[in-house]
Amino acid sequence: MRATMTSRGRVTFPKSIRDKLRLEPGDRLELTLTGDGGSLLVTPVMMPVTRLKGMVPRPDAPLSLEALDEAVGKAVTTRRRH
Repeated sequence: MRATMTSRGRVTFPKSIRDKLRLEPGDRLELTLTGDGGSLLVTPVMMPVTRLKGMVPRPDAPLSLEALDEAVGKAVTTRRRH
């Protein structure tokens, strides 16, 4: 996907990205340059915990704390790749 920066330095994220990140007007974003400086990581910050519901699929059976940590880690890694 592509976006264009205006002369005032503003970028509008495509709707599909805003939907995927569940962004709403007024949300704050953390911008991080990757190690090589060639990529930008955009992370929503100060997200209410209620907006986390549904980010991780419901397991078929109860999970141990270790298994839950692993599932959350995989979901975060997958989201960052897309």
